[in-house]
Amino acid sequence: MSDIHIRIEGQAGRITLTRPKALNAVTYDMCIAIETALDQWRDDDAVTLVVLDAEGDKAFSAGGDIADLYATGKAGDFAFGQKFWRDEYRMNAKIHEYAKPIVSFLQGFTMGGGMGVGCHGSHRIVGETSQIAMPEVGIGLVPDVGGSLILAGAPGHLGTYAATTGARMNAGDAITIGFADMFIPQDKWPGLIETLVKTGNVEILQGKPAPDGVITPQKVEIDQHFGAATLPDLLASLRASDSEFAQKTLKTLLRNSPLSMAYTIEMMQRLKGITDIRAALQLEYRFTFRAMEHGDFIEGIRAAIIDKDRSPNWRHDADDLPQTAIDTMLAPLGDNALTF
Repeated sequence: MSDIHIRIEGQAGRITLTRPKALNAVTYDMCIAIETALDQWRDDDAVTLVVLDAEGDKAFSAGGDIADLYATGKAGDFAFGQKFWRDEYRMNAKIHEYAKPIVSFLQGFTMGGGMGVGCHGSHRIVGETSQIAMPEVGIGLVPDVGGSLILAGAPGHLGTYAATTGARMNAGDAITIGFADMFIPQDKWPGLIETLVKTGNVEILQGKPAPDGVITPQKVEIDQHFGAATLPDLLASLRASDSEFAQKTLKTLLRNSPLSMAYTIEMMQRLKGITDIRAALQLEYRFTFRAMEHGDFIEGIRAAIIDKDRSPNWRHDADDLPQTAIDTMLAPLGDNALTF
């Protein structure tokens, strides 16, 4: 497959994303290929560890490839999206639960579906250009691919802030919030990969001091507002403050899908203290399963990607979001529930 290069080199199973012109966006076929490789290597004694990397300077992976999702959903076919997310989430769980070390090298943008590939392994390495984000609420989705689990486990309410604003994390933020393990200068990466392949020894990975975060220095003010129990409470808290941070953050939130943000806040509360990625993925899937028919996903993609007018017509107003809309998305899926 030209979009991904999977092979065994030395003691390492190697997976390289090879779509640099598309910022290594993850397709359905790539998800299946990654899962197949992990299954084959699980009991292969010749493979000591797995190395995940990507071609190009701009991105490890800027997200999932949503072109087919939009086209099918717009045509009223919700089944493809439901299958895509179901199988993608199973692959995310497989990475998270893998018995062998998985080392990922996350240059440039790592967002959305790319985060689901790169940020669930045992050794997640960031560098000078790393920018990690979960911007799904801006397109009518919720932080998914297991990202909700990481965000819910972040210190204080940094996770809820990153989840509802889609804020980009640099290397320092990514380590603090939980999306990465260590900072290593990117000029060292080729040599490290070569040594990992030869030795199969992850002990050679030694992190350096990461650059200061851009989000974490605002933690006191973030915690002051983002502990709110509901979206209306959060908006009221920000409106009551005349700080530059509060006013800027309020403008950001009011651009995003109210339904997505409200559900995200609910997820953060339900997943606090949870360490089981399957529980997080199942909660995410309740939303994404319904996102085209009952949510803002198709309109969000239209405004951001298709027409690029940046003026989505969301189903609900942020100040007048009925609880029934949230309850509809939260309801158990019965026979359609995500299984592993």
